[in-house]
Amino acid sequence: MKKIDNLKVNPSSTIRETLIVIKNGAIKIALVLKEKKLLGVITDGDIRDGLLDGLSLSDSIENIYNRRPIVCYENDSKQDIIEKVLSKKIQQIPILNSEDKVIGVEEIDDLIKVVVKSNRVVLMVGGLGTRLRPLTENIPKPMLKVGDKPILETIVLNFKKYGFTDIVMCVNYKSHVIEEHFGDGSDFGIKIEYIYEKERMGTAGALSLLSSKPTEPFFVMNGDLLTKVNFEHLLDHHVSNSSIVTMCLRKYEYDIPYGVVNLDKDKNIISIEEKPKYSYFINGGIYLINPEVLNDIPENQFFDMPSLFEVLLKNDKMCDSYIIKEYWLDIGRLSDYEKANHEYGNFFN
Repeated sequence: MKKIDNLKVNPSSTIRETLIVIKNGAIKIALVLKEKKLLGVITDGDIRDGLLDGLSLSDSIENIYNRRPIVCYENDSKQDIIEKVLSKKIQQIPILNSEDKVIGVEEIDDLIKVVVKSNRVVLMVGGLGTRLRPLTENIPKPMLKVGDKPILETIVLNFKKYGFTDIVMCVNYKSHVIEEHFGDGSDFGIKIEYIYEKERMGTAGALSLLSSKPTEPFFVMNGDLLTKVNFEHLLDHHVSNSSIVTMCLRKYEYDIPYGVVNLDKDKNIISIEEKPKYSYFINGGIYLINPEVLNDIPENQFFDMPSLFEVLLKNDKMCDSYIIKEYWLDIGRLSDYEKANHEYGNFFN
């Protein structure tokens, strides 16, 4: 995404000032902002129309900027953004976060080309898949087919779509099935390194086995997830917030089918909630991690992600979150697997 620092104007900016911003920004658009809240956008075409209507360079842009701009959100997938840009016949589109604040601008030329990035992707694919037996008796869970391809292949191709092609697979249970399918990754246009867990190490513990330490933020993801997370925007979010580690979260809601009675310490009724709905944020199984975090992971012992976060938080390290609003499904049970196959065609192609 293009950063917004040199694209900002306000409603009282003059046409001359705005033209300078558009020229320096070099993408033919300026953002009309108030404390990062998007009020509208203005293009050189809007200014040209204003000048033809009799405005001068010293007049403000108050009456000529577009107050109803087309926008997308950081959780929108690349394909969704491309489709909106093309359907609306525009060249640029502001990207907002969940607070409706502008975090950047995407250009169609950048969207339709894939730039290979050097950030590594570590996929945890060594689990036993016990809850999915008998399906996993002869095949590791990530290799179960959803739609027309294994879960793991969908994950790999999604990362490739965003330019992340340096893949590490932490394998254990029936690893030969994964290796025979993917090989060195060249058939899929990626590079794959395999790390062999001789015993269960946990999601964080397995990172101590990396053959070389990454030099920039790297992804860690469970190998049994189907998601449409925009990995580019996730990386932008992680870097712009100066986080040492970012955990993707998913909002989980459930309904209580009864009236919930709240009591005080003496068991007196103080309130009744009729069929309330509760919501929590759960771990989405996707992380962005800075290389220095590896120093906090012990070698050759089981160490899970919650334990790593406990250590980091205890040491006052910046641990950020990224809310997943796109499609996300953890395939942990047979019912999840059935759901994934039912929904796959609606979200993946």
